[in-house]
Amino acid sequence: MLGKFFKKPADDMNGRVPPGQSLTSRFPVLTYGPAPRYKLEDATLKISGLAEAREFSWPQLRALPQTTLTYDIHCVTHWSKLDTTWTGIRVTDIMPLLSLKPEASHVMIHSVGGYTTNLSLDDFVRPENLLAYRFDDKPLETEHGGPLRLVVPHLYFWKSAKWISGLEFISADAPGFWERNGYHMRGDPFKDERYSDD
Repeated sequence: MLGKFFKKPADDMNGRVPPGQSLTSRFPVLTYGPAPRYKLEDATLKISGLAEAREFSWPQLRALPQTTLTYDIHCVTHWSKLDTTWTGIRVTDIMPLLSLKPEASHVMIHSVGGYTTNLSLDDFVRPENLLAYRFDDKPLETEHGGPLRLVVPHLYFWKSAKWISGLEFISADAPGFWERNGYHMRGDPFKDERYSDD
């Protein structure tokens, strides 16, 4: 995977680069299956499971506070990209609008096309996590999850589901797509949690 587009850092750059990662200035596209294509105004977010059922339209999401954040991202396929800038809705700004049942402890993220990934509420409800629709001050490209994706920068990037369509709140951890296929249930890059036997 190393080559002219990937560079092994000399050190961890003051704790910014997890073990086993190479730096890239590009934004590699890694997707299982074809990228769905639909317009931002058609994006919706369905709330289900151990929460009051509801659906947010794009205008309703756009009416929430919009935030721009810059942080590093890390892919399980060994690349890291530093200082990426995203604009979207903080998870912490949408959570007060949801009525969760006390037994909710995890969330299954659903995407257009059927992709899923799991997160604990502790990992999901963090101020740096975004429902993002812009990258590098431009509309988020389809191949990178546009029109709307989740960004969870403290975990490997497969947890940052592309084309997000729903949040299903559940009472126990359960595997999503890649977790059923051998990936780690949590995926902390700084603990090198790539696969289920790590």
